[in-house]
Amino acid sequence: MNELSQVEIEPSYANDLFGPNISQARAYTALLAKDSETFGLLGPRELPQLWSRHVISGGLLAELVTSGQKVVDVGSGAGLPGIPMAIAAPNTNFTLVEPMERRANWLSSAVTELGLQNVSVLRARAEDVHRTDFDIATARAVAGLDKLIGLLSPLIRGSAGKTVLALKGSRAPEEILAATERLELLGFDTPEILTLGLNKAPETATVVRIRLKA
Repeated sequence: MNELSQVEIEPSYANDLFGPNISQARAYTALLAKDSETFGLLGPRELPQLWSRHVISGGLLAELVTSGQKVVDVGSGAGLPGIPMAIAAPNTNFTLVEPMERRANWLSSAVTELGLQNVSVLRARAEDVHRTDFDIATARAVAGLDKLIGLLSPLIRGSAGKTVLALKGSRAPEEILAATERLELLGFDTPEILTLGLNKAPETATVVRIRLKA
């Protein structure tokens, strides 16, 4: 069977979420479906839920950013959640950080092909990024929260936003509990667990939002 035939049919909510930029979301989804195996982006079992679990789930985070903010997506890989966020929030600036050469090259090519003027790609490890002015740092499936906040906090410490948005699943409460000591040490406020897309999207997105104290 042709892999593209396995791709999830576009849910109607995609148009609500991406609005006038739905064509970019469609093109991005098609790129993921075509290139995932070659570049090690997503497994073939993810194709039947490509829209719901990946593209829409990432795009839902756009409601947590505001126009003009600077967002860094660490360990971006397939561009998740950074590219769907950037499509849904075209007036926000995104930097996709990815250490693996083939994935970073794919991201750069995808950003160019999609015409995303608000996105740049940086091939680097989070530890080697020497900027502190990102308002928001996002990550998905990079590390447990305890380790993740150590990677992300230096990137936001010098900004006005000072916010981490970590896409997590049902284990978010346990991860927060395990990270309590590190959160206090690094100067974070009490984490919030947000459920995005409830009663709207085909799948909700669970996000842990944490802000550094001023």
